[in-house]
Amino acid sequence: MKRYWLLFSQAVTVLLAAYFIVATLQPSWLQRGATYSRAGISLLEAPSEPRTEFAPGSLAAAAQKAMPAVVSINTSKEVRHPRSNDPWFQFFFGDVGPQQQTGLGSGVIVSPAGYILTNNHVVEGADQIAVTLADGRMANASIIGTDPETDLAVLKVELDKLPVIVLGNSDHAVVGDTVLAIGNPFGVGQTVTSGIVSALGRKELGINTFENFIQTDAAINPGNSGGALVDVNGNLLGINTAIYSRSGGSMGIGFAIPVSIAKLVLDGLVKDGKVTRGWIGVEPNELSPELAETFGAKASQGVIITGVLQDAPAARAGMLPGDVITAVQGQVVRNVAEMMTAVAALPPGQVADFAVLRNGSETTLSITPGVRPAPQRARR
Repeated sequence: MKRYWLLFSQAVTVLLAAYFIVATLQPSWLQRGATYSRAGISLLEAPSEPRTEFAPGSLAAAAQKAMPAVVSINTSKEVRHPRSNDPWFQFFFGDVGPQQQTGLGSGVIVSPAGYILTNNHVVEGADQIAVTLADGRMANASIIGTDPETDLAVLKVELDKLPVIVLGNSDHAVVGDTVLAIGNPFGVGQTVTSGIVSALGRKELGINTFENFIQTDAAINPGNSGGALVDVNGNLLGINTAIYSRSGGSMGIGFAIPVSIAKLVLDGLVKDGKVTRGWIGVEPNELSPELAETFGAKASQGVIITGVLQDAPAARAGMLPGDVITAVQGQVVRNVAEMMTAVAALPPGQVADFAVLRNGSETTLSITPGVRPAPQRARR
């Protein structure tokens, strides 16, 4: 027995000594997964087997679901120098012909029929619009309609087997939700950035007539306009439209038009070529102490009317300057943006009730809205 024990002890001693020598002189021999480069450098590499599932917390599934439906948009139009017809300009510079001006943006395929949502400012004034899909296919797009008051536009392409994004519910979004922004920033190619919903219902930014933006810190840059803002399931929450920036690049404050608004605009443009909104013909203003004193309005909340268009729906219903609108069809309004949105949502031709404060007394005016006139285009 002692003999076997002695042999065992000696064997263990020899193995330990060999291990110590190898660990001291060639430690790389003991590293698991070690490989050698062509230069003889010892490297550690992860297993080469392909991944069968996403890493915990990865947003890859949402990105892969939404990316195929996000397209790149390239526009071009002919522009002439504003003084190209001036004889003195032609004398000094010659006959300067039209030049091509190009633009870049993104869009989202929302229907197998080829309808694409994007921003109005991406395609405004374009003579030619080229759409490039994520799978490399290209096609020219036609403009179905535009809505400058929400900065949305609908395009159409004639292609088969189009990938289509799933529309989410922007009304269920809450501050803190994780979101992805997908587009073609600076023309570098399709790019996905992540962030959170940092605010909801942003208004009075002076970007559009009707504003109700989702604010996000997901990086949005020039070229992202018209692209998709999606949730962690890859469903569309909004159309990226603008950023707040002092440098021209992302500073962590971007804005997207909620998909709930985009759907209404899509339906209107496809059905009628325009978006029909309610209109009552008043000049609304924020209820400031100065205006309240000027008109003798005894109200602490609402929108004060400083002017009523003659023979407009509001005038025919008896609305007067100095009236303070506090609610539209039971919906409380606290500022001009909320009132304009509420009035625009009213079906033209159907009577709506307006809660009004006049000389400190509450009254209800029944107004039949008309159709909101199209916005005047600025002369260039």
